[in-house]
Amino acid sequence: MATASALLNVMIDAARKAARGLARDFGEVTELQVSKKGPADFVTAADQKAEQVIFEILEKARPGYGFLGEERGLVEGTDKTHTWIVDPLDGTTNFLHGIPHFAVNIALQREGEVVAGVTYNPITNDLFWVEKGKGAFLGAEKRLRVAARRHLDESILATGVPFLGKPGHAQFLKELHQISQKVAGVRRFGAAALDLAWVAAGRFDGFWERNLKPWDVAAGVLMVTESGGKVSTIEEHGDPVGGASILAANQELHPQVLERLRAAAG
Repeated sequence: MATASALLNVMIDAARKAARGLARDFGEVTELQVSKKGPADFVTAADQKAEQVIFEILEKARPGYGFLGEERGLVEGTDKTHTWIVDPLDGTTNFLHGIPHFAVNIALQREGEVVAGVTYNPITNDLFWVEKGKGAFLGAEKRLRVAARRHLDESILATGVPFLGKPGHAQFLKELHQISQKVAGVRRFGAAALDLAWVAAGRFDGFWERNLKPWDVAAGVLMVTESGGKVSTIEEHGDPVGGASILAANQELHPQVLERLRAAAG
């Protein structure tokens, strides 16, 4: 049985407490679907409430740490070596439409390196957590390992499709063409944090997307790495946590997927 450190327990506590409010609000979203105004304003408020809960718990437990959140942006702390990276509701569009696939995402960056992360779906109660050098886990008992498939034609990949107001539609279609004719399937579930956690757990064989933010991927990058996988940008150089693109897969599939994605760019 895996035992989380004191640091991880703080992060897990924050994720669970924020998720309680989200779970209650999610129950109301389904009722709001039939209203003329719709649930958009309600969901924005739910997102902000969840981030406030996380901010208060983390600030109390580790005063002085910086905080980078989707809602409030960067709050610099007196401790310049540590920064929390938080998405209180990854998969907002799913939440908005009453689709039970979303997560609370919390990571800790120490001197520019992600050292711990938590991704929690309150509807399924899937709690993914990771600490650098100590492995990644689902709950208290299951250690995560990336899938062992070696061939693209056996593999299921996940991705994100650019939506309204996002750039890169034409580029994505080229990439999808290159990938879809070589793999067993491509999935688009709408929550990058969970996509990466699922790669770490071996549910997906790989994941790629562009134009994400650090709070979408910071925890998941460490999860995949600690589960034996490889994470990079699609371009030759760059940081997948802060960069414009990300590709995660096992060691055998990563170069094969990367070759197809770069063929699309060429």
